[in-house]
Amino acid sequence: MNPFDYVNSISYNKKNLMRGTENDEVSEREYSAYLVNKALSYYTDTLLYANEMNMYPGIEGKLQYEYLLFSIRTQKRFSKWSKSNTSQETLAISKYFQVSLKKAEEYRKILSNEKKQEIQAFINNS
Repeated sequence: MNPFDYVNSISYNKKNLMRGTENDEVSEREYSAYLVNKALSYYTDTLLYANEMNMYPGIEGKLQYEYLLFSIRTQKRFSKWSKSNTSQETLAISKYFQVSLKKAEEYRKILSNEKKQEIQAFINNS
């Protein structure tokens, strides 16, 4: 199961994936509270529930899941996840010089194309 199955269960179909199934223990282990809370934080009506669970990270996954399952109203929810704008070139420079992504972006603006190709070849070979 992936985290989106849990989010869909919490948001829309209200089917408890951790009780009454043949693999309850596996379902509980696969539950990622971080990803589920992140997914629910994109909606105004579920943001406070997700934040409440973030305030208590020590609570086991089954209890967090069931709190969200029984607290959040049924509604079809969809949103796009934000993605990083970091280029592969910047990541390679960051790894090569062992600097932060912000510094690597500055390096990328200064470095010559030949040096960038050399760095990319070094990273690809290692």
